[in-house]
Amino acid sequence: MNERLTTSIGLPNIARRVTLLTAGLAAFGALAPSFVNAREAHHVPASDSGLSAAGISNKTQYRIQKVGEVEVYYREAGPRDAPVILLLHGFPTASHMFRDLILRLSSQYRVIAPDLPGFGNTKAPPRGEFDYTFDNLANVIEGFTDALGLNQYAIYAFDYGAPTGFRLAMANPERVTAIISQNGNAYLEGLSDTWGDWQTYWRAPTAANREACRGSLSAATIKNFQYLHGVDASLMSPDGYTLDIAYMERAGAEDIQLDLILDYRSNVALYPAFQKYFREHRPPLMAVWGKNDPSFIPPGALAYKRDIPDAEVHFLDTGHFALETHSPEIAALMTEFLTRKLPRNA
Repeated sequence: MNERLTTSIGLPNIARRVTLLTAGLAAFGALAPSFVNAREAHHVPASDSGLSAAGISNKTQYRIQKVGEVEVYYREAGPRDAPVILLLHGFPTASHMFRDLILRLSSQYRVIAPDLPGFGNTKAPPRGEFDYTFDNLANVIEGFTDALGLNQYAIYAFDYGAPTGFRLAMANPERVTAIISQNGNAYLEGLSDTWGDWQTYWRAPTAANREACRGSLSAATIKNFQYLHGVDASLMSPDGYTLDIAYMERAGAEDIQLDLILDYRSNVALYPAFQKYFREHRPPLMAVWGKNDPSFIPPGALAYKRDIPDAEVHFLDTGHFALETHSPEIAALMTEFLTRKLPRNA
């Protein structure tokens, strides 16, 4: 010890402080059970510390999984031995739309949200080397589930995630434990009268008709039509639509989306096959619908009951991106539904 420091403190003072410190530690040791009991008395869940009851981190992790030539970016949270929920986003967004829902579900479920090819942070080959069709989106996500070893999973199907997820379900019905359709359509009566330009392009895929659909990709349409239509604007964070607009402004993004707009006609052609799957396999299904959605209207939610009579349907007073304004309500509905419907080893 430095001589000056020893002199100024004094050895007797050191001894006294050591004695006080020892006494203090002993007193804390005596009180420690009280702190533990106080925590237990207030039922503080393990998730408050970022851990599940099984000691698995509930913090969202951000990863990449290679599937052929595609690098699938995805978010994951929750215990690895919990029932799996595969969250499939729609147009024009990405897995960030599930940022709040993931945190609300991850204490009980293993939640996994990939970005589809052509969206978000997933990296896929350019047009001409990769066909941006819904069959290919489903093929990539099927390969993704195989790579992660997901033998069973519930599907959250939103917008484009619905025809993607329903293709997976038809190909692997034994894997799908339940379906939550949030404004994810599979019926003609679910289409509003706002699809005119797209339907014209489906019937006649000319350059002029393709260009007429480009307005669907504009910043104003994304913000005002996709996000804000039928919504209490005071509940709508700008984060979602601002990021989606930025994604759309990347080089080549619009042409990829125009390819998918053209191929959307394949989804409508598959509606009878989707409905046959529902009738034959009767997956537990809950439709949670923003009733003010300008594109997918409430009759599309009610139509599920025609093929799955015990399907459960809930309407929320919001728009297309219902999670942006009603994630607590949707999480609560999902948890109650899946608690009743999912096998715990799924």
